[in-house]
Formats: sequence, C-alpha cells, structure tokens
Amino acid sequence: MSETPFNVSREGAVAHLRFCRPQAANSMIPAFWERFPLALRDLDAAGDVRALVISGEGKHFCSGMDLATFQNGELRPDEGPAAREAFIHKVRRLQDALSSVSRVRFPVIAAIQGACIGGALDLVSACDLRFAAEDAYFRIEEINIGMMADVGSLQRLPYLLPDAVLRDMAFRGTTLRAPRALSLGFVNDVGPDPLAAAMQAASGIAARAPLAVAASKRAIDFAREHTVAESLEQVALLQAAIWSTPDVLGAMQARAARTAGDYTPLAGI
Repeated sequence: MSETPFNVSREGAVAHLRFCRPQAANSMIPAFWERFPLALRDLDAAGDVRALVISGEGKHFCSGMDLATFQNGELRPDEGPAAREAFIHKVRRLQDALSSVSRVRFPVIAAIQGACIGGALDLVSACDLRFAAEDAYFRIEEINIGMMADVGSLQRLPYLLPDAVLRDMAFRGTTLRAPRALSLGFVNDVGPDPLAAAMQAASGIAARAPLAVAASKRAIDFAREHTVAESLEQVALLQAAIWSTPDVLGAMQARAARTAGDYTPLAGI
C-alpha cells in the first residue's frame, strides 16, 4: 500500500487538508500528485465546503517534490523524442494537480511554518490566502538543483511579488523569509500560530454567502488575465447568475442582529 501524503478532515463547512509526513519534511511523493486533485474535486463536488485550509505537520510546511519522483525515472526527458513528448504531458499532469486549487469554488488558505520551497511554493502561490509563522521561508528550489520551476511559481508569483524579488529568487534561488514576505504582501499575516489564523479566516469566509464568495473568487482570477472592460462584462454576467435576494436580505438582517446568516448553499456537482 502506498504511503499516505495527507489527511483530510472537516469541521462544519471548513475542510482541512494536512500533510502528514513530517519525518520527510512533508515532501510531495508521487501519491500526492495523484490524490491531491481528487481530494479537492470531491470536496468541491459536495457543495457544502465553504473554505479549505492546507497545513503541514511538524517543523516544515512542505519541502517540495520528493526526490523519489526524479530517481524513479518518471520525470526524465532524456531518452529520445518520444520520451520528451511524453514528458510534456507528465509536467501538465503536475500543473493540473495544483491548478485544482484555482478551480474549486471555495477559497483555499495555506498555513505555513518552516520550509515552503519548490513544489510547495508552487502550491501556496495558487492559494487564495497565506498565513505564515515567523520561521517560515519560501524559495524557488528548482534553480538550485539545475532546473527551472515548471509547476506554477513562475506563472503565478508575478501577480504576487515584485518583479525584482521574483527574478532574484528564480535566478539565484534566494530565500524569502516571512517578515519580508509580509512587507511585500505575499502573506496575509505572520504570527506564532498560522494554523489558528488560517482557521479563523476560514470561519469568517464560511460565515458569508457561499455563492457570493465563489463568484468573487472567479472574478478575481478572471481579472488577472483580462482587461478591465472584459472583467466588468464577466462580473455583470456573474452577478446576474448568482444574485439571491434572500441572501442579500439575510446578510443585512444577520448583520443588524449580529447573528449568523442563513444562505443559499452551493449545489453539489
């Protein structure tokens, strides 16, 4: 039986995916890449998850892709043109696994301590919010082992970090530590208990109308790669699609009474 790379639990509308291989710094073994997108798909399909927190057991959040992925030959494109063509699809499979973070309808929040390097940085760059411990650090580790990052960091971090900082990390493998990451706006907060902070944020999200939250996530992601005019047109269509007068009235009443709102749930898919 293959090793379990993470565990998934639920507390009400908040799901928690936790890396559970602290003895190996929670490295991303091959089973992670297979099971992660399936786990997110199942959570999204249920319709009753309003936020997901991703964390790691032990000293480090995640040390990136496990070296076994390279040593077993799965990602070796040096065996001729047919192998190189197949390699493209293998990389796409890894990319798609982390892109599932963007595709789910609920926000995904990372709680980070210690190392967040290589594939782990690819992962958290796809997340919606990031909370870090004082000892957290981020690094594009691929350049330090003779390759370029190819699973999302170089594509998502330009929206999250200044160009000069990203290029230094990409070209020299420099380390971005939590306090500077906070000053640059990459993480939402730095504190002694990032998991508690992430759970608090998730609970706050879960208290909002899920249709409005899902549409807001979609609008923000769309706006990154489209013009203002295109994004305004898209958000008009989104608002028309998800508008719920009971949700709006319920939110106003809940705010006035300082109680939890009762909102239209996401449909199962």
